[in-house]
Amino acid sequence: MPFLAIDGRTVHYALEGRTDAPVLLLANSLGTGFLVWDAVMPALAAHFNVLRYDMRGHGLSDAAPLGDEASGYSIVDLAGDALGLLDALGIAKAHVCGLSIGGMVAQHLGAHAPARVDRLVLCDTAMQIGPASVWNERVAGIRRDGLAAIAPGVMGRWFTDGFRERVPHIVRGYANMVARTTLDGYVGCALAVRDADLTASAARITAPTLVVVGDKDPSTPPAAAEAMAAAIPGARLEFIADASHIPCVEQPEVLARLLLSHLAG
Repeated sequence: MPFLAIDGRTVHYALEGRTDAPVLLLANSLGTGFLVWDAVMPALAAHFNVLRYDMRGHGLSDAAPLGDEASGYSIVDLAGDALGLLDALGIAKAHVCGLSIGGMVAQHLGAHAPARVDRLVLCDTAMQIGPASVWNERVAGIRRDGLAAIAPGVMGRWFTDGFRERVPHIVRGYANMVARTTLDGYVGCALAVRDADLTASAARITAPTLVVVGDKDPSTPPAAAEAMAAAIPGARLEFIADASHIPCVEQPEVLARLLLSHLAG
């Protein structure tokens, strides 16, 4: 298992696929590790050198300590982690695909580090995910009852009813993933989402951009994806039928096909 030290914290990552191909950086969602991309990896690794990593406090990566109960990380912090990983591995430029909070990180990179981004995929994300009161209530509940208490409700937003009924063992595995995320990692990233508004910088994104959203996503719904695609110059929007917030698990073949088509130019 590859690990790197970035700013004094251990970061868990994997670099897999064709070493002679462009790098594709995948950024995970809140409450998941990089294993969330497993189902699309065979298709992507056949065409790219795929770099996955666990966001701070997720999976096997260290959390950065929170200053106090009211403060979290920021999207700038999290984008800095991604750039630090690219720098440590000597990668000057990559395609970037981000899911949910990973998509907010990807938006920031596209707007503020355009020389590092080739093509961009924004998956089930938005320029702003709110309202703030929802995040405040969620963080308060987590601090009181722990992450395991919110996991069942999270599964209801991540996956459609039909998927949860067909493969309950997979859904249970993702509930475990949420429950075993570090408290500081989850809370810090949740507050980063609460405080992020990327609307003003969307027009600065110049990388060819694909916006993808599950048609049944209640967390970052199709209307938010439409607004984001309209704000990013030249962005293309695609809907994935019968998918909720985590299409790389629920509809991996469809998502992989869309990614490969877009990244091939």
